[in-house]
Amino acid sequence: MKKIKLLLSSLLLSITAFAADEKAAAVVIPARAGLGLNQSEMLIVILLLFVTVLLVVSLTLLKAFKVMYQEQLNPTPYSKPVKEPVLDYDAWLKQQPVKPSIWIKLLSLRPIEEEKDLVIDHTYDGIKELNNPVPAWFNFLFFGTMIFAAAYLFYYHIGGYGDLQDKEYENEMAKAQVEKAAYLEKSANTIDENSVKFDDTPTVLEEGRTVFTTNCVVCHGDKGQGIIGPNLTDEYWLHGGGVKNVFKTIKYGVPEKGMISWEKNLNPKQISAVTNFILSLKGTNPAGAKAPQGEKYEAKNPKDNEMKAPKDSVNKADVTKK
Repeated sequence: MKKIKLLLSSLLLSITAFAADEKAAAVVIPARAGLGLNQSEMLIVILLLFVTVLLVVSLTLLKAFKVMYQEQLNPTPYSKPVKEPVLDYDAWLKQQPVKPSIWIKLLSLRPIEEEKDLVIDHTYDGIKELNNPVPAWFNFLFFGTMIFAAAYLFYYHIGGYGDLQDKEYENEMAKAQVEKAAYLEKSANTIDENSVKFDDTPTVLEEGRTVFTTNCVVCHGDKGQGIIGPNLTDEYWLHGGGVKNVFKTIKYGVPEKGMISWEKNLNPKQISAVTNFILSLKGTNPAGAKAPQGEKYEAKNPKDNEMKAPKDSVNKADVTKK
C-alpha cells in the first residue's frame, strides 16, 4: 500500500513539473482557433483529466485491496446453510405480515378473523349483533358539514360578507345589461347597406335627429324640406328609396352632385340612425318644401336595394301623381 501511495505522489509531482515547463514555453506559442486554448494548454487539460481518472481508479482499487487484505487477516467463518422446512401455501400465508390496505383503513373494516371479538353480549332470537364502529371518513364528513354550515351562516347571514341569492341575481342582471349594451354597440358598428334595418324607436330617431341637425340641415333644411339638396319628405328619390338605398347614399355619397361621403365622419350606427330619421320624415309636408325629384319609391319593388342612377327631376306625369 505504501508503494502505491509513493507511486501516485511521484506521478503528480512529475505532471506538475511538466505543466510548469509547458506554461513557460507557452509564451512564445501563438494561440490557435478552437476553444481559445493553445496546444500546451490543451495538453495540460488532457493530462489533468487523465490524472483525475487515474486517481479515481486508484482509490477504487485501493479500497478493494484493503477489503481483501482485511479478509485475509480475519477470514469470515464458513456457516453451513440451514435447511428450512417447506411450508404449504396456507402456512406460508399465515407467516406473512398483514398490512391493512388504504381502502380497509378508510372504511374502518375489520377482518373476519376478529368477528368473535366484536360480538355484543346479547342476542335476539339467535341473532348476534356486532359492535362495528362508524367509519372514520363518515365522522369526518359529518363534522365537516357542521363546520361548513356554521362558517356559511356567519359569512353570508351574520357577517354579511357574501352576497345572498337576491343580490347575486341583481349583480348578474346588471352585468348582463352591461354586456348587452357592449354587444349592441359592437353589432351596431358592423351595420352596412346589406344588413341595415328600419327602426323607428324613439331612441334611434332621437339620435338620428341629432346627426341630421348637426350635418344635414345646411343642404336639406331643418325639416328635410330641401334647400340645395332634394326634399326628403316626399315619396320621390334620386338614388333609390328604402332604408338600404338611403343608407348607401349617405355612406358613399354622390360626389358629382355635391353629396359627400359620410363614411369617414359617421360610424355605421350613426348612419343607420340618421337614415331611419330621414325615412320618418315621409309625409310631414313642411312649408316651403322643394319640388319632387327622382322616381317614386314603391316598397314592394324588388329593385329597392339597387343604387339608382342620379336624376335631376321627374317628368310631369310623376308630379301629377304626387
